[in-house]
Amino acid sequence: MVEKSNQHKPGFGFIFDIHFYLKPGRQITGNKFFIYKQFKQKKMALELTDANFQTKVLDSDKLTLVDFWAEWCGPCRAIGPVIEELAVQYDGKINVGKVNVDHNPNLSVNYGITSIPAILFIKGGQIVDKQIGAVPKSVLDKKILAHI
Repeated sequence: MVEKSNQHKPGFGFIFDIHFYLKPGRQITGNKFFIYKQFKQKKMALELTDANFQTKVLDSDKLTLVDFWAEWCGPCRAIGPVIEELAVQYDGKINVGKVNVDHNPNLSVNYGITSIPAILFIKGGQIVDKQIGAVPKSVLDKKILAHI
């Protein structure tokens, strides 16, 4: 049995009291010890905005996958983890970013986004492919490999 103690160091772990039950009625109580949780820096999709879109996407020589999404959009939330997986899978090969259409209306208007999720593939400042709606990861993989 593990009981959480009141003491902890935020961001590192928790101190637990450990109780081992060998036989009914016999209990060995261990000393308190500290369980460390290592935090690994994980590659995630870039947060693209009206302010940084030019430098992060249009000026880049790499292919950039841009996901136009919104928090209230169910299909956007469904494809979100796929976009994050692609950011990890293609780290260093392509850029992967997300544009929240509610917070960045100028980008949505400039690119004619009327349905979300909308995924644009931009290379050399030009749209080379696009995908409207939630699709399996394999579909996006094929589009990426075609333009890398």
